Amino acid sequence: MVFLRIIGYNNVLKHMNADHRLSVPQQGKSRIPELKKGDVFLMIKKNRMIGTAVCALITAMTLTACVQVNVNTAEAAAADRESVNQVSLLQGLTFGDYNGSRSAGEVKSMGDIGIGTFDALNGELIMLDGVIYRAAGDGSVEAVDDSETIPFCDVTWFDSDESETITDIQDIASLKEVLDKKVSELGTNRFYFIRIDGKFKEMNVRSELAQTEPYKPLAKVLETDQTFFDYSDIDGTVVGLYCPDYMDRLNAVGWHFHFISDDREKGGHMLDLKFDSGELKWDYTDGFSMILPENEMFSDFDLTVDQSEDIRRVETGDGE
Repeated sequence: MVFLRIIGYNNVLKHMNADHRLSVPQQGKSRIPELKKGDVFLMIKKNRMIGTAVCALITAMTLTACVQVNVNTAEAAAADRESVNQVSLLQGLTFGDYNGSRSAGEVKSMGDIGIGTFDALNGELIMLDGVIYRAAGDGSVEAVDDSETIPFCDVTWFDSDESETITDIQDIASLKEVLDKKVSELGTNRFYFIRIDGKFKEMNVRSELAQTEPYKPLAKVLETDQTFFDYSDIDGTVVGLYCPDYMDRLNAVGWHFHFISDDREKGGHMLDLKFDSGELKWDYTDGFSMILPENEMFSDFDLTVDQSEDIRRVETGDGE
């Protein structure tokens, strides 16, 4: 089962009919409503999600139990170990909304691995082992302060479900072929985070230079302000995210990869690679949470516009 939540979207309940709603306990009561297996209980206060309770079956005792999680903010509610937690839409970013809406500190409460970018499009974001790094347009890499703001990212708590050694990867196409074969076996309608640790014979990455307002659409930025870096015989980690086809218009479907070196001095959005052997770890993820930005620019976008070609150019580094 895939559980989809959109967090921080005002008046979400008015779009739900009575069959979808559950009663909320009176203030001060610790009791939650009677739930059945598979139900999800949402506590709403001033249009903010402050708690969830998910009913689960305790198989060993054939009893039904409810687990209530009390949290104080929507960001903390998103901190689900089996959820991809996303800030904004990739399509908002491609339109040119580079305004940071969540701090690095808040994002760290949602996961310990991930990819994204920073306020003003100031470099590529790589999160690994709970640390958020910026791979800047000048080729440098730094760990960022918790106060740094982020307009778009995808993160999760990485729990390795499976690991394997993969060999003889000649380019990004052959890597995707290996990964897609596994996805077809596991199921194409769930999310997957991966990490590949190894020594890479070739690693090709890109980043971009920080922008100033008024912001241009991302495809226009990449025509002039993306930078490319080619490395050889470099030890490091590839972080990858797979999004199912139904995520079109919320993210880029398929695979998206970032890279960071073991010495934390090189990294970026991965365009191509080559390696003889690497340790591949999978995290299968069945949940998705999204936190929408609260700014006029995002509110005014016409998100019905087809941006598939712009997203393709962004993913491949094709600035033409």
